[in-house]
Amino acid sequence: MNSTAPDTGKLILRVTIGGLLLLHGLSKLIKGIDGLVEVHESKGIPAIMAYGVYIGEVLAPLMLIVGWRSRLAAGLVVFTMFWAILMRHAADVFILSESGAWGVELPALFLFGALAICFFGGGRFALSRKSRLD
Repeated sequence: MNSTAPDTGKLILRVTIGGLLLLHGLSKLIKGIDGLVEVHESKGIPAIMAYGVYIGEVLAPLMLIVGWRSRLAAGLVVFTMFWAILMRHAADVFILSESGAWGVELPALFLFGALAICFFGGGRFALSRKSRLD
């Protein structure tokens, strides 16, 4: 096996999780987060907490894509996806579609993909590699 194969896999994982999640964040930048603000307020949580989505779905994915502080960025994604499941998808946790899709499949994929990056780090093809946050 090529000695760069594990690092290539880490690059693919970082770019995939970061790139696909970034699209969700860009959508929120364009369309706004009024719905998220309403959900937070309806649960008695300060509306300002909804703005954290920009850290977890824009900033952290950009960090993952370039490989800067990959473990930190992945941790932010894990927290964001956990929060998203709790706030918006809690009722879907125990649901399976007719085709067998889990109700929280997409946020869970982002969460567990980012969790893997927390353990693996960014790899050799990351912008930063010398900190324990990488």
